[in-house]
Amino acid sequence: MDALWNFIVGRRQQLLVDSYLHVSAVIQCVIIATIIGVLVGIVVYRSPIGSTVATALASTILTIPSFALLGLLIPILGLGVPPTVTALVLYALLPIIRNTIVGLAAVDPAISDAAKGIGMNRVKVLRKIELPLAWPAILTGMRVSTQMAMGILAIAAYAKGPGLGNLVFSGLSRVGSPTAVPQALTGTVFIVILALVLDGIYVLIGKLTTSRGIRE
Repeated sequence: MDALWNFIVGRRQQLLVDSYLHVSAVIQCVIIATIIGVLVGIVVYRSPIGSTVATALASTILTIPSFALLGLLIPILGLGVPPTVTALVLYALLPIIRNTIVGLAAVDPAISDAAKGIGMNRVKVLRKIELPLAWPAILTGMRVSTQMAMGILAIAAYAKGPGLGNLVFSGLSRVGSPTAVPQALTGTVFIVILALVLDGIYVLIGKLTTSRGIRE
């Protein structure tokens, strides 16, 4: 424990930078995945075949090991941010697409019909009625995607991606040296802590952005 604490104190500045890069990359990728996933969900949720195809395609991506996907992307996109962002966005799509479809499909048709009856067009019904009612489900999908992305980004250090994964890989590559275990352990612990903090923020966002009637 002393070695771990000494490593954290000695590298605190770099740890802060790596932590910021890790969280920033995850949040940006989840936002991109949310935009894509919600749009896909809106397009297909009324079609059983479209919903099945969209979910199946997104599920297929998750069957590809992260090392393998990064290995496929590196020859095309090179090292660094491009393959990392692409991989994280692809892996984050499934929970968001699936929850968007489920959330929109769960909206009572009578509510949508009533909104149309008072003069709302299709876009207004979607924007003011259906999406707000589906928002808790969409947010849950974002939470799941964020937790997955936190771990996958650590593996993306293989492609020279940003974040705390570089600490883990560097430590594992130097097994036997005095700082190897503290370095790998510090990266792992920081990733877990940041994942828990982000999950707590999602809970807070859910409470602030979801009306009491929907929560209850």
